[in-house]
Amino acid sequence: MVKNLLNLFFPKVCLACQNYLTDNELHICTNCRHELPLTNFHFDKSNAVHKMMYGRVQLEEATALLHFSKKGIVQQLMHNLKYRNHEIIGQFLGEWLGEELKNSEAYKAIDIVVAVPLHKSRQRQRGYNQVDKFGRALAKSLDADYNGDTLIKTSATKTQVFKDRLKRSSNISSNFTISEGDLLKHKHVLLVDDIITTGATLEACANALFTIEGVKLSIATMAITD
Repeated sequence: MVKNLLNLFFPKVCLACQNYLTDNELHICTNCRHELPLTNFHFDKSNAVHKMMYGRVQLEEATALLHFSKKGIVQQLMHNLKYRNHEIIGQFLGEWLGEELKNSEAYKAIDIVVAVPLHKSRQRQRGYNQVDKFGRALAKSLDADYNGDTLIKTSATKTQVFKDRLKRSSNISSNFTISEGDLLKHKHVLLVDDIITTGATLEACANALFTIEGVKLSIATMAITD
């Protein structure tokens, strides 16, 4: 009865299309789930993430769950995740990808999941790191640890959302450092982020992580831009 009353006065809506959810739907409606543009990259070793990062950082594995295109359904999800406090989207996508990766031999060697960090001022402003729940859900699925403290962003950069690829890449340099790196020594780290566009942010994070002895690195993101 309480649930029905809450739905009457505060109806749940799809976080992608804003239509009302039925009692059997959770976070995203059935129609939007079917329309999500899955990449299936983790079944293809020569996928677009690997190709983007080739010659820049040495990766064991690399994947992205969804294709991102302007004005598409994934853009709406990412906007709700980052700017409208819908952290549950990160958890939802992390559980989805985690269910697939845990059945892959290639990802069973992951020891620790590390999320691309926000600068402390940006996190204070937003109230959360939009990648945190995504990373925690993946860690749980892969039976790995989660580390949200070792990789640190040292400078606050302006939003990159409205910049083109060239300007976005030139604005990101070595803005990441390591704290208590011994925790990651000789570990296989899964570095996670929301969207990979040029790969510049992930490359900068990777360069910081590779200063730790014996680190092996893989990458997983919620989406990749078309």
